[in-house]
Amino acid sequence: MTSTRNAFLAASSCMFLYGVIRLIGRMDGQYGPGLDWQLAHFANLAGLLLFLPAVLGVGRELRGVPGRTVAVVGTLIGIFASIVQFVVDIVAGLLASDKADLSRLTGNFQDLPGFDVFFYQFGPQLMYFGLLVLIAMLAWTRKLPWWSLVLVFVGVCLPAVTLNLLPVAAACLFIAYLPRARSLVSA
Repeated sequence: MTSTRNAFLAASSCMFLYGVIRLIGRMDGQYGPGLDWQLAHFANLAGLLLFLPAVLGVGRELRGVPGRTVAVVGTLIGIFASIVQFVVDIVAGLLASDKADLSRLTGNFQDLPGFDVFFYQFGPQLMYFGLLVLIAMLAWTRKLPWWSLVLVFVGVCLPAVTLNLLPVAAACLFIAYLPRARSLVSA
């Protein structure tokens, strides 16, 4: 359970780092491709990879809760779609000579039948919806307080408003899970 706590908090921290690097990179109006693009995307890729054991650990904590398997599998599918998206963005960033070339390269991937819908539009949303459902289950079983669910809801909605709010969204996820981490430490 401690590894679940660590993975969830580390994943949220990587997401926070992605958002901050992205904001700094956009300050000069030249975000992507380049060092800031790659650093931001690698930070988030690390976070996505850390969400895998976090979600599996939360799933173990929810044994016997109806819908747990569907929520875990849906979340993992969303994480997989997001990982593929970020790997494509990283590779395209390495190969691209400028922003137009970056758009062309990612567009080549997105133009494959069904890829844009699954890897960029629908799939990643499964991760966020799944995290919301899993946190709701933890709150329902009283393993997290009710306000954790509110924070996760805010955290998954903020990036839809603007990606500039990613650091705030990540902080919401981190704070939402913190009571669970504390209870595991004191157990």
